[in-house]
Amino acid sequence: MRSPFRHAVVLNLVVLAAALALSVAVGAVSIPPRELARLLWAGMRGAAAPSDVPAFMAVIVFKLRLPHTALVFLTGSALGSSGAAYQGVFRNPLADPYLLGVASGAGLGAVAAIALQGGGVAAGGFLIPAAAFAGALLTVALVYALARVNGYVPTHTLILAGVAVGALASAVTSFLMLQSEGTLRRAIVYLLGGAPLNGWKPVLAVLPYWLAGEAILLVSGHPLNVLQFGEEQAQQLGLHAGRAKLLILGAASLVTAAAVAFAGVIGFVGLVVPHIARLLWGEDYRRLLPLSLLGGASVLLLSDLLARTLLAPQTLPVGIVTALFGAPFFLWVLQKAKRGRA
Repeated sequence: MRSPFRHAVVLNLVVLAAALALSVAVGAVSIPPRELARLLWAGMRGAAAPSDVPAFMAVIVFKLRLPHTALVFLTGSALGSSGAAYQGVFRNPLADPYLLGVASGAGLGAVAAIALQGGGVAAGGFLIPAAAFAGALLTVALVYALARVNGYVPTHTLILAGVAVGALASAVTSFLMLQSEGTLRRAIVYLLGGAPLNGWKPVLAVLPYWLAGEAILLVSGHPLNVLQFGEEQAQQLGLHAGRAKLLILGAASLVTAAAVAFAGVIGFVGLVVPHIARLLWGEDYRRLLPLSLLGGASVLLLSDLLARTLLAPQTLPVGIVTALFGAPFFLWVLQKAKRGRA
């Protein structure tokens, strides 16, 4: 590990630690740093909360804020790392985790579940995220099937299939929303990044998919570096390009689908974070993937903090905050690319 990479990891870990602490401490009821540290230390030791710390603070920290913070961490890291993977596979810094229709499929599944239950509470509260997860994976599977040509998946057909299927899913989603006026607000909140569940259950549901997908992505730096030379050159260098692309895209789609299913549709994190990491620390995907994971978690945690505090006590969907910052950055990158081509 070279020194600049070590410094980048340390910097990202410091920012992430600060974002985690702020996410747990700040809210409608602020937890003073001393009490927060004592509660967390007691929790790590499996001991009871200190007797001189108000009981409600322990409830807020362990039952509300910690699980919410953990879910936001998993979601942000999944979007950041999968965004870097998509950009590497497609060799396009403007690619993002939703390019293959993951968001559209998840949105369709969630809105269909909301419409079917008619605004009621699903069994165990898991019908909406389960439907979103199934919709995301089915959409990606359909895109892969449509893009396959003689056992091979060309990048340009994969993008075209993703755009087409995503547009179809969005159209069906809009139709369902128009037909289900009573559940329209819930659907809009989900599509803007409003997490449908609280508590530790969503975290435990996302964690296995996150671990499996991230384990594949974090060891995919070398294949992604080789793919930057083009598929023919990659084949000559001994990399089975088709198999590597399928494995990386499958892992990226898996973590994105799991995150979107439980946290709602959140844009721009997977686009902006890898691009910033690339500008600051270079094009090597062996470094870019872990730095995007850490950066994505920090960015989404801070965005979520803004969403909870900007109009307090009202909470904004975090997707609104990420769009407010992400859209101008995207336009700046697009303008920069246009000037470069000119």
